[in-house]
Amino acid sequence: MTTFDNPATVPAPPAGRYSHVARIELGGTTMLVLSGQVAIDAEGRLVGANDMRAQADYVLDTIEKILAAHGATLGDVVNIRTFLTDLDRIGEYAQARLPRFTGTPPTSTTVEVSRLFVPGALLEVEVTAIV
Repeated sequence: MTTFDNPATVPAPPAGRYSHVARIELGGTTMLVLSGQVAIDAEGRLVGANDMRAQADYVLDTIEKILAAHGATLGDVVNIRTFLTDLDRIGEYAQARLPRFTGTPPTSTTVEVSRLFVPGALLEVEVTAIV
């Protein structure tokens, strides 16, 4: 069974165009598939213009809130996909990401893209978690 959700603890997706998370029940296991998250606040404004660390922190905080709404933590993440507009800034992203994943790190893909759907966004992150 699959349900879609937009937890009240995070800003709603723009104009209801997508859901933040798909919750998939697989017997006694739950898989959470999160949409890509960018650093936009509840008013749709970009957080941390040209500041990779500020945007990464905001995005990871949002992901943590979405996971928490479904009884999960970053420790339940099995895959993380990151889209950066400038791979030369991956070190700044790592400063925000690495301290949050303290156990065995999840599988990971990071790619450079020419731009994201929010002007000025430097990264978009999506994760899959198993609870």
